[in-house]
Amino acid sequence: MGEIGTTWTARGAWSGIVAPGVFSASGAGVNVQLREGLGIASLIASREQEPMLGRALESRLGLSLPTGPSAVSSASHTLVWAGAGQWLLVAASRAGVAEDCAGLAGLAAVALQSDGRAVLTLSGTMARKTLAKGCMVDLHPRAFPVGMTALTSIAYIGVQLWRSEDGPDGAVYQIMVPRSMAGSFWSWLCASGMEFGLVVATGQD
Repeated sequence: MGEIGTTWTARGAWSGIVAPGVFSASGAGVNVQLREGLGIASLIASREQEPMLGRALESRLGLSLPTGPSAVSSASHTLVWAGAGQWLLVAASRAGVAEDCAGLAGLAAVALQSDGRAVLTLSGTMARKTLAKGCMVDLHPRAFPVGMTALTSIAYIGVQLWRSEDGPDGAVYQIMVPRSMAGSFWSWLCASGMEFGLVVATGQD
């Protein structure tokens, strides 16, 4: 009996879950951008390693290591605080992220997470109201300013949430969930944003 070959095809985290389109006829109060192709790595360092890790990241990426619940960004990378001695490195492209991580060897425990996380950008005039339906964090601008991050839950799903620079329609939020929970998260987001008008696009920015 001949062997049966198997061909594996790479799929994005949101593939088969949601596609670009308009999910309401009532306007466009919520904009969703599906972030595919990102390079993601987790960094864990001891207190003794932190100063050396910070200098290496400053030299390689031009980013200062956040020491509290905040996120810092350059044109191509973002560093997100994820707990004491823990960070997420998010690159706009997977190309080169392995080399970035290799350059941090010995300074932190580094693990590539690109295939294990799903990320989207949420913006629009009704983005905060949509998130308020399930988010445990106060997202008022005074409580959650630009650059703030939180490890929290939305609709009982663990997420890493951070606020990036404001856009034309106000606050812009980045949301990262475990890839295994992407379908459940989208079901909640679609149901919560439908009344405001939900528009979905793909892209890197």
